[in-house]
Amino acid sequence: MRYLAVLAALFMSLGTAFGEEGKTLQLTGRYRQGEEVLEKKLEWEASKTAVIICDMWDQHWCASATRRCGEIAPRINELVSAVRAKGGLVVHAPSDTMKTYEGTAGRKLAMSAPAAPSANPIGKWRYLQPEKEGKLPIDDSDGGCDDEPQCKNYRAWKGEHPAIKIVEGDAISDSGQEIYNLLKQRGISHLIMCGVHTNMCVLGRSFGIREMVSDGFDVVLVRDLTDTMYNPRKAPLVPHARGTDLVIAHVERNWCPSILSSDILGDKKPLHVVMALDEPEYHAKETMPEFAKSELEPLGLKVTILKSEDVKNLPGTEAIASADVLVLFMRRTTLPEEQFKRFKEYFDGGRPVVAVRTGSHAFENWLEIDKKVLGVTYGKHYSNKEEIDVSPNAKMLEHPILRGVTPLEFHSVASLYKLSPLMESARPLLFGKSKDNPVESVAVINTYNGGRAFYLALGHPEDFKIPQFRKLLSNGVLWALDRPIGKVEKTARAGVELPEAVRTAKGLDSVVETLHAPMRNSSALPALEEMSKFKLA
Repeated sequence: MRYLAVLAALFMSLGTAFGEEGKTLQLTGRYRQGEEVLEKKLEWEASKTAVIICDMWDQHWCASATRRCGEIAPRINELVSAVRAKGGLVVHAPSDTMKTYEGTAGRKLAMSAPAAPSANPIGKWRYLQPEKEGKLPIDDSDGGCDDEPQCKNYRAWKGEHPAIKIVEGDAISDSGQEIYNLLKQRGISHLIMCGVHTNMCVLGRSFGIREMVSDGFDVVLVRDLTDTMYNPRKAPLVPHARGTDLVIAHVERNWCPSILSSDILGDKKPLHVVMALDEPEYHAKETMPEFAKSELEPLGLKVTILKSEDVKNLPGTEAIASADVLVLFMRRTTLPEEQFKRFKEYFDGGRPVVAVRTGSHAFENWLEIDKKVLGVTYGKHYSNKEEIDVSPNAKMLEHPILRGVTPLEFHSVASLYKLSPLMESARPLLFGKSKDNPVESVAVINTYNGGRAFYLALGHPEDFKIPQFRKLLSNGVLWALDRPIGKVEKTARAGVELPEAVRTAKGLDSVVETLHAPMRNSSALPALEEMSKFKLA
């Protein structure tokens, strides 16, 4: 027991020595390789990190943009306060407002850094680089105002949003060269970008993502503290929030990872899965809650179950508004207008959907869900006496939803659904064959209003006993949520690093020997002295 106590004291002390003094930021960077979502752990020393707040003006020429900036400004203030408290630098960059801050300590700080040469001259703007990033996923050629009628474009701003506090030690600049000089002077190599607007200033300013990545900085975008200038009446004709998601994905794919503000503020909430279960045939109200408890909750997901025996009423649909993904296992319901409206608003908002079996005909009062949301054409099914042999689409073997589904060939006792033809936007992952019937798709991905949809045309109670089915369904939920499936990079550390001898030590003696000398003045010393009296068994 004494040994365990000393061991605990050692690691608590190590945490103080390597954590508090180093004051590192533990971040989870999300990035993309093609269509695949991946994550990597980042450990950044706060003293080598800066937050750049891009163009969070007090007022914007677009009324909706002004409103959305007001919504994220208090959270940005919390974020920069946390980074500042750990020893990071805060750079306020409200462009075209430097006269407002003339003579302030923050302006003087930004201007005082000596000139630092950069590999490429820093101009006023970094334009789209088609050879590196292709084209933006949204059409912002009209300026992006989503008000109707559109607002008049004029210079409405005079300074930064008042909810974001500027304190002593912060820098104020809208010059990429000035900011570059200051970062180099302070030995800063890591940048956290937040503010607006992602498709314009956040990417293109002289201190924006394109410039700073090109200059060799480690950059992350705070994806919940940014916004786009995008009008949903322009291509790709998706809701504004989905347009922002598409631009963030563009950044993650071509420029840098993104993080959540909760990585720094420590108030991360679990992603919310809402399951709507209302069908009498396949016992979904028993199989799906069990699946959620054993497969989804261990992944850190919060699951809310809505279930009913009445096809004309589904209590609790208010929960849909807070869903990060909606899972449907319903059949031919005719819900009250207020309840159905919540579903329809969710779908039309381009938010992620997973549908199981009868989800392709979930609503009698909206038969188009099969084609519009799921990308299939539901035409009933073949004989209940004819079971399904499942096989993969050879063109989609690398799709993340199929990862870990082994073998990809399996048998289901369910009847085969008639789902042909698929919509142009849909892609089949798995096929099913029953006796002499035509081959049909049994697992399909689609997009609706820019949002991800996964449809699994299996779901017989016996299917839940098949490991491949369970893996498909859990992978489909993760894919719809834009979560990585089965691949997470090792931690990328920057700052304090344990000595090589510690990481490879085979016994306590070598740990103590290695750590003792460089930590003689640290709070870990008493624990190390005590530990040296013990031997590993």
